Amino acid sequence: MNWLVASCATPNQQFLALARARQAQLTKPPQALGTLETIAIRLAGLQACEQPSVERVQISIFASDHGIVAEGVSAFPQAVTQQMVANFLQGGAAISVLAKSLQASLEIVDVGILEPLSEQAGLVIQRAGAGTANSLQTAAMTCEQVQLALQAGYAAAERAYSHQAELFIGGEMGIGNTTAATVLYCALLNLSPSTMTGAGTGLDAAGIAHKTQVITQILQRHAACGQDALAWLTCAGGFEIAALTGAYLRAAQLGLPILLDGFITTAAALVALKLQPALQDWLFLSHTSAERGHQSAITALGLQPLLDLNLRLGEGSGAAIALPIMRQACLLHNQMATFAEAAVAGKLR
Repeated sequence: MNWLVASCATPNQQFLALARARQAQLTKPPQALGTLETIAIRLAGLQACEQPSVERVQISIFASDHGIVAEGVSAFPQAVTQQMVANFLQGGAAISVLAKSLQASLEIVDVGILEPLSEQAGLVIQRAGAGTANSLQTAAMTCEQVQLALQAGYAAAERAYSHQAELFIGGEMGIGNTTAATVLYCALLNLSPSTMTGAGTGLDAAGIAHKTQVITQILQRHAACGQDALAWLTCAGGFEIAALTGAYLRAAQLGLPILLDGFITTAAALVALKLQPALQDWLFLSHTSAERGHQSAITALGLQPLLDLNLRLGEGSGAAIALPIMRQACLLHNQMATFAEAAVAGKLR
């Protein structure tokens, strides 16, 4: 497990400086392209190149089930996890459609759904168990299981790197996982369940109130975890959240930029940041989720979303929707003329 705290790659300061200098010479007023300039400059430093690119993209969707569903925290039955994984593989889910349109590589990783599917194209089977235990009654995972789930994420990042991906997107599927993510936010950011607990799959007011009570009880049961992020992940997280955590850490160690999706993936990033704060350099946030509490969490983490479209689907879909913005940022940086090239007068002073 020593790899969890291994150093992240270091952004290249020379290429950061070159990118800033180029942006200052492009035919536009200074900072006129706002966040698009920041994206291109950051990517140049992360990729150590003059012409950053996010054309080659790996999307890995991690799927698992959650024992906490037994406490009535979801509006959908647990069988939906497996059914949606099948839908991903058949091309009918939002992320399937988006990945195809973006020509991004898509894989689905079974990290622990209750009933495994047969081997098939697009499915990676690397299971840590048949769903987690009920975290209200016991630890969600054993130490061995959390290690297996983290390794599943490690392997996904390694595959992305070996395929020469220029950007990594992680997604998730797991009925009950907003409960696990909310516990992690509350425990590691000292936030209140009453302000962080949302509708998830579509709970009504009474359902949210019950879910809030369950989350409060989970926090009380595992209070001995203190501020130990790995302990909280083990006691109250999910296999897919652990896999995302491992994927983000390994991607940053390999020098692979990361585009976060929404509520669940940001919770995994939170755990990863607690283990390795330098991960922050490698993270881009696609959007602010409509799931209650996400705005508080990303503010606490200092993350700047690219979009706010009232999304709360998960699956990596928000990240896929934001990807064209990153691509356009690179195109503008790489292909716009400088004042000299276009024979346009620059700023007077």
